[in-house]
Amino acid sequence: MPVAPDKSRALAVDALRGLTILVMVFVNQLAGVSGMPAWARHMPADADAMSFVDVVFPAFLFIVGMAIPFALGGRVARGDPPAALQGHVLARTTALLVLGFFMVNAESGYDERWMPWPIAVWELVFYACVLLVWAERPARTEGRGRSALRAAGVLGLLALADAYHGGPDGRAWMTHQWWGILGLIGWSYLIAATVWLLARGRMAVHLLAAAACIAFYAAGHAIEPTSHPGWAAVFAEQAMVCETSLVFLGIVTSELFFGAGSPRVQDGPRAWHPRFARAGALVVALVVAGALLRPAYTISKIYGSPTWCLWSAAICIVLFCGLFVLVDLRGHRGAVRWLDPVAANPLVAYLIPFVVDAALRALHVRLPAALGAGLPGLAFSVAWAFVVLGATALVARRLRLRL
Repeated sequence: MPVAPDKSRALAVDALRGLTILVMVFVNQLAGVSGMPAWARHMPADADAMSFVDVVFPAFLFIVGMAIPFALGGRVARGDPPAALQGHVLARTTALLVLGFFMVNAESGYDERWMPWPIAVWELVFYACVLLVWAERPARTEGRGRSALRAAGVLGLLALADAYHGGPDGRAWMTHQWWGILGLIGWSYLIAATVWLLARGRMAVHLLAAAACIAFYAAGHAIEPTSHPGWAAVFAEQAMVCETSLVFLGIVTSELFFGAGSPRVQDGPRAWHPRFARAGALVVALVVAGALLRPAYTISKIYGSPTWCLWSAAICIVLFCGLFVLVDLRGHRGAVRWLDPVAANPLVAYLIPFVVDAALRALHVRLPAALGAGLPGLAFSVAWAFVVLGATALVARRLRLRL
C-alpha cells in the first residue's frame, strides 16, 4: 500500500465519519426519550439481536480504522522516525483514555457532599481543561504561551482529580468502572495503529489481526472465572479486544480501495469494479463468519460479541461503498458537504452535548418534560443533532481539538 493514500480520492471516508458522528449525537439524545420502539434502542445484553442504534459505535471504530493509513501514512511520508510515530500513537491514546476516564466518573461513583463543587461544575471545569491541553492554538500563542496553557490545563486536571470524592464516606477516588466510549476507542486505536506501523499495507496481517481479536474473545468466553481466576483476569477485556476487530477491518477496507495499484477516481466506475468485487466478497465472508459464530456467542452489543462486530463491519463496508459511489465516483459532493463540520471536528461535535448538559444542570435548568417522550422527543432528538451540527461549525471557526 502507498505510504500516504491520496486524500482527494477518499471523500467518502470523511462523509462516513460525519454521518456516524451526527447519528451518534441523535441516538445519544434519543436514549433519554421514553416510548420509542425497540429498533430505536440498544438491544438488551441477552436479546440475541441488534438494532441500528447498536451499529453506531462500531461505525465509529470502523472509521477510526479507515483513517489510520491516511493519518499515519502522511506522517511516514513526511519522514517521521518510528519512535516519533509510536510516540504520536501513545500520546493520542493517553488523551482518549484520560477523557474517557474523567467522563465515566462524572456519570457515576461521585458523592457531591464531599466535593467542593457540584458535579456539573466539576464537569465544566474538566471540559475547560480539555481545551487548554488539547485545543489547537493560533500562531501567536506558539512556544512558551502554548506550553503555559497546556501546563495550566494539566494542573487543572490534577486539581479536579484531587477534588473528586465518592463512596459512602467520601474517601473513594475515581475508579475504572468502564473505559467510556472515548477510552474504548483509545485502546482499540493503540492496538490497531501499532500493528499498522509494523505491517503497513499488508492486508493479510490486518485480516489475521481481526481474526486474532475474535479468537481472544472466544478464549475468554471459554474460561470459567471461578476455576481459573488468573486467566479470567488476563481475558477480562475480551469485549474491548473483540471490538478492535472493527478497527482492523476499517484498515482492511482502506487498503482494499486505496492500496497499491488502486485506480484514480477519474478513471471511471468501471476501473473500480474489481475493488467493489473484493469488498463484496469481504462482506459475504463477514456475514457468514458472524452467522457461524452466532450460536456460540449470540448477537450482543453489551457483551461485544463477535457476530455483532462482524455484522456491524459488513454494514459499514456497504455504507462506505454507497458513499464512495455517490461522492467520489459520481461527484455528488454537495449531497454530503453539509456534514463537513462534524466530519472535520468529530471530537468537538461529540463533546458539545455533554458540555451543554453539564451547563444546564449547573444552572438547574430542565428541558420541558414533553421533549422526553414520544414523537416530540423524537423530533427534538433530530433537531438537536442539527443544532450540534451548526454549533460545531461555529465553534470550529475558532477552535479545533486535536488528540
